[in-house]
Amino acid sequence: MNNYLTEQNNVSKLSLQVESLEEGFLKLSGSTSLKDMAARFSKILKNNFVSDEIYMLQKSSVSGIWEPMNGESIDEASVIAYLDQSDYANISSFPDLGIVAAVALPLSDSSSLGIIIKQKPGEIDFSEIDRVVLKILLQVFDSAYKSFMNQKKEKKLVFDLNEKVFQLNNLVDAAIELSRFEKRNVLYKLALERLSTVTNAASSLLKISSFRGEQDVYYTFPENIEPESIISNKFCIQSTFTYKGRDYTFILSEKEKRGGATAFTELDQVLLDAIKRQVSASIENDDLHKQSIEKELIEKELGVASSIQKQIIPETLPKLEGYEIAGTNIPSKEVGGDYFDCIHLNDGRYALIIADVAGKGISAALLVNTLNAALYSYLEFNLPLTELSFKLNKLIYRASPPDKFITFFIAVLDPATGKLDIVNAGHNPILLLKKDGSVRKIQAGGIGLGMLDFDLEYTGENLEMDRGDMLFLYTDGIPEAMNISDEEYSEERMEAFLSEHSSKPSQQFVSELVEDIKSYAGGAPQSDDITTLVIKRI
Repeated sequence: MNNYLTEQNNVSKLSLQVESLEEGFLKLSGSTSLKDMAARFSKILKNNFVSDEIYMLQKSSVSGIWEPMNGESIDEASVIAYLDQSDYANISSFPDLGIVAAVALPLSDSSSLGIIIKQKPGEIDFSEIDRVVLKILLQVFDSAYKSFMNQKKEKKLVFDLNEKVFQLNNLVDAAIELSRFEKRNVLYKLALERLSTVTNAASSLLKISSFRGEQDVYYTFPENIEPESIISNKFCIQSTFTYKGRDYTFILSEKEKRGGATAFTELDQVLLDAIKRQVSASIENDDLHKQSIEKELIEKELGVASSIQKQIIPETLPKLEGYEIAGTNIPSKEVGGDYFDCIHLNDGRYALIIADVAGKGISAALLVNTLNAALYSYLEFNLPLTELSFKLNKLIYRASPPDKFITFFIAVLDPATGKLDIVNAGHNPILLLKKDGSVRKIQAGGIGLGMLDFDLEYTGENLEMDRGDMLFLYTDGIPEAMNISDEEYSEERMEAFLSEHSSKPSQQFVSELVEDIKSYAGGAPQSDDITTLVIKRI
């Protein structure tokens, strides 16, 4: 029985880690350097493992030496020696040194990343599941680093071609000047001529196809050549853009060299894509006045969406005898993707909700509205929160595009007893600050709403608020608020603020938290919605 429970706990723990892998890969892939990627990876490791210290080391080549990447040095010669001897990502531990994991990860450019995780005696053991998670995270880092190196290669290619692209842009400037509607024929012919010149193409073609079934229109250079002879040639490259119901396809045929016709190079494709973009921009300039009108309509739609959203986010919260409750929502744009509420249920309990839609704008606002309507409907039936979350996941999955989902947290409070029924669906760990100053992180639950539709079950949790306890719900716009140096407010600072100011009334706590975030950000623009809901038992 104990082995079964252990296996179940291990599976649950591992499944929770899987949820953050995609987000971790995206964060790592957005790095600007190996040092930046290592710093981001260190944060990911700290979020996944209980650790006092994580050392990140770098070796630039097989014969190089290990150098610290986070400004800290480590003098355990035996660990450094192990990292030197390892030629694959094998995780070892050195209990006598307080090191629970040490691993050298060879990278695709012959450099290596060294990771050393230390813990004080008496802390939670680094389990076999932790090792599995670490191995998976190392694979994520390796994949992200390969993506990063590919991006560097692409940037180098663009850099090497700057001189030719600069010349190309000068040539295309003439086409932009001829972008008025009555001169579009001249624009097309000039673009084809320039394409043939800069790529040494024997011939070139522009095919304009309508989505409405109209006859295709062709322009060729030289003008007397048959379009089919260009399209069917074995040495061809092409590039297409779509604008207002039409496909504009440029095709180049036969790159001419002294030895005869040959295939086009990667550079030729870059040049073709560049001229295609210039032609696209020129055509769009014809419609600037129409776009201006459309922009005004969009602004009106945003205004309507904003007013609707303000109606579903409560201006005032219910008064609960024996409790203080306060909340705020500060969108970074006119329409945000954050949501919170406190709903009085028909059995006398209260549902405390906070949610964050991936992305912003009207699509995010529509998902917030969908969530709000579904919540009020499902809560009337007093469904178990695990079943409610399961139904919400399916509904949001069907109602949202593939790149949209909602992180969601709900707790149903019995005011008389302080008991909480809880589900966390992929949201930030919600914090329960106990009267004695200890902090409980609530994160068990399941995937974000609308991420997957695999009939995955959600896990509930039961807690109890004693007098003096505070439940702190928030979205990631708080810990990830940036200052002018692109440094995050951080979860550590947020938790420190919580501990230091938890004795204050809830409304004062929320106001001072917002002021602290704005003070930290300085003059930096707000990068994400700031939303929190705080309830304190008094």
